[in-house]
Amino acid sequence: MTGRRPSTRIRIPRSHARTAAVLLSGALVAGCGLVPGGDAKGAEKQPVTVMTWAPEKTKATNMPGMPAMARAYARWINAHGGIGGRPLKVLTCNDHNDSVDAARCARSAVEHKAVAVVGSYSQYSNAFLPLLESAGIPYIGGYGATEAEFTSPLSYPVNGGQSALLAGNGRQLSEDCARTVLIRPDSIAGDQLAPLLNAGLALHDRPAAVDVLAADDATDYADRARRALDTASRAPQGEGCVAAVLGERTNTFFDSFRRLRDDYPSVRTATVLGSVDQTAVDRTGGPKSPYEGAYVTSWYPASGDARWAPMKRAINEQAFGDNRIDPADAGVQTTWIAYEVLRQVVESVGDGAVTAHTVRTALDDDLKVTTGGLTPPLRWGYDHMSTVGDFPRLVNARVTFQKVVSGRLKATRKTSVDVTDTLARLP
Repeated sequence: MTGRRPSTRIRIPRSHARTAAVLLSGALVAGCGLVPGGDAKGAEKQPVTVMTWAPEKTKATNMPGMPAMARAYARWINAHGGIGGRPLKVLTCNDHNDSVDAARCARSAVEHKAVAVVGSYSQYSNAFLPLLESAGIPYIGGYGATEAEFTSPLSYPVNGGQSALLAGNGRQLSEDCARTVLIRPDSIAGDQLAPLLNAGLALHDRPAAVDVLAADDATDYADRARRALDTASRAPQGEGCVAAVLGERTNTFFDSFRRLRDDYPSVRTATVLGSVDQTAVDRTGGPKSPYEGAYVTSWYPASGDARWAPMKRAINEQAFGDNRIDPADAGVQTTWIAYEVLRQVVESVGDGAVTAHTVRTALDDDLKVTTGGLTPPLRWGYDHMSTVGDFPRLVNARVTFQKVVSGRLKATRKTSVDVTDTLARLP
């Protein structure tokens, strides 16, 4: 689905819903939970119910910070008068990195009449998006883990997903790397990564990366690290680079890499946001971390940037001590931005009813959303669709170039880089 779904526009009468807020409690289906959090200031208005889902406690990718951040946001916004003056209710769900559970989460959102799914992660868009589309529920600020998030007319992404990161990483490496080795998952999602990286490398006529497949749940990558070092270290003029994009297992790869690298000539390293963050650098040794000197491509400013201050204040106020919520985590950051989008959408509705239809209509009517400089202004109206044929919903293709210097992720450019043209060159 690459076109814009036509919709019937219905004018919603302006009225106040004089219904007392219903506070739900207890376990919900599919491992879902709820943060009610209504307060006196918003009690006269109908609560706004949304859902956030992500995988937790699995053997592969886990994103516990996303639902935890969603719950914290609900507590924070309700403590400050609610969302557009209404109580915010957040349902959460664990998709367990499983297509059946991803669909179950979507059905739960439909059953509980969620007006949107916000700030979520799942690799199984083919399982959940059709269910959301049938019910008319918008998907706001998904992590960008699948291509369908950039084609579905009910998807409203806040970043460029893996596509922008890999294309951006290729552009970043094209300046210094004569030969690049890519370590990526042996999966359908992993198959998409090499062409994207190569599109960026081509900017300076660099050859395509050597594509090395790896299991995304391995406990040791010595054989892959040895192959990567052997290949990259033979690059002309010593300009070899190893880029690892394995999600949570990136740390495992670089642990194996560190044990072997002294046996080879020096090579540069690289990765992307989501595979590493400041916490991972700190946890693995800071300045002595295997990431020292690594090139990192991100969607957002570095975690130490002052533009993250509002998010950090909200976390300190409502989730201090919650180890699941790391301000440097890409999932946490994406969830914050997605809920800020929702806040502005609800505020734009005014005294009208907040439903999946009115939320979707506001977004489709070209509402301009700002994020305090964490992203460019976001719009999803027809006139702002992407020129990248395969990714029409990619309204923010900007990335930031960073590097680990003395144990800290630091920007290597003052401004972000738009990779729309790079992605447009994909076959």
